[in-house]
Amino acid sequence: MKYNEILKKNYIGLLISSIIPFLIWGPFFPDLIVSTSAIFFLYYIFRTKNYYYFNNAPFKIFLIFWLSLIFCSLLSDNILFSLKSSFFYIRIGIFVCFIWYLIDKDKNFLNLFYYFLLICFSCLIIDGFYQYFNKTNLFGIERMGGRISSFFGEELIMGSYLSRLFPLLFALFLVKNKKKYEIFFIGILFVLADVLIFLSGERTAFVFLNLSTIFIIILIKKYQIFRLVSFLIAIILITFLSLNSAKLFERMILMPAENLGLTIKPFIKIDKNIKDEQPKKRVFFTPIHDSHYRTAYEMFKDKPIFGHGPKMFRFKCSDTKYSVGKWPCNSHPHNFYLQLLAETGLIGFSFLFIAFSYVCYAFLMQVSSILFKKKRHLTDYQVCLLAGILISVWPISPNGNFFNNWLSIVYSLPIGFYLQSIYSKN
Repeated sequence: MKYNEILKKNYIGLLISSIIPFLIWGPFFPDLIVSTSAIFFLYYIFRTKNYYYFNNAPFKIFLIFWLSLIFCSLLSDNILFSLKSSFFYIRIGIFVCFIWYLIDKDKNFLNLFYYFLLICFSCLIIDGFYQYFNKTNLFGIERMGGRISSFFGEELIMGSYLSRLFPLLFALFLVKNKKKYEIFFIGILFVLADVLIFLSGERTAFVFLNLSTIFIIILIKKYQIFRLVSFLIAIILITFLSLNSAKLFERMILMPAENLGLTIKPFIKIDKNIKDEQPKKRVFFTPIHDSHYRTAYEMFKDKPIFGHGPKMFRFKCSDTKYSVGKWPCNSHPHNFYLQLLAETGLIGFSFLFIAFSYVCYAFLMQVSSILFKKKRHLTDYQVCLLAGILISVWPISPNGNFFNNWLSIVYSLPIGFYLQSIYSKN
């Protein structure tokens, strides 16, 4: 069967859209889909000699970034281990371009992807609230440490999944032909998703939700009031739930305030292995994060240009030359910017900073066009996609491993949709 015939039958669109539910089950199948589709698309590009999707500034910048990662790996103390993450990272850039191509060629792909997102969000909301009220989810999975995780089980990333994919869901909702009952349903879904992200106990996910929501409300036009009202209703519900749950209030409000030195209440225990103590100074988010961040900074100062190599933080953090605080070590320092500074130096860091600068520039251009011009710089659809990119490049928040397969796929998804929207006519 020829490639065009496969595309017409929506086989490829269905495969790519299935990443959304597979992300709930773990990183293996999503990464398998990304890797195989990248190889498939690369073969197609070279066979047809159609380099349009690679002949653009974003991909060229990504290509330079990828080569710099490889170079940093070659300078590391453990070349093979470091190369495992850097060499195959090219698949993320190719996958982004493949999504762009697929939207151009398959008219049904946007609707298909939207419904996959809608179904997964709905299932997680139903199951998540069931687990919150009954202590186990629909399949008997118990809460993890009192926190709800729904189908994610031991992985406490349900809030991250919902908050990171929410802007993409909103973007696709905006461009879909919809009836009044669908708008009403989405409004309820948004409120419940907002509340569930808070109930998950994932502070970073809740910050991302608020950040993307404020960004969207300020910059969009048509559904601005719609999102504002749904968000305010969610905030009211969240306030009510917080006041009636001491543990939730402590984790989501008191603990962050205490760590930032904003209260005089004794330090709240954040881990079973950590003893209660009154903090002597303000820390970044938590004492553990603070220790990771300062250790990463010490590593950066030692090799500021090329760093120690991708994924090398886990090996270097125990070195007394770099370790700071009681908990300096982990597989990564829990911040994208500090991780890249420590592992790839200013070379790798600069590319992430360029991405963040672009989002800031687009934000200012949109605000300027709203205030002084009749025509907006970005469409509402593009604003939502840019919000999804913003929370991935936001510097002031804890993050997972920049080279983690699951995270790499999640933060790459809105980029493919966004590039298609700015480079394609339709």
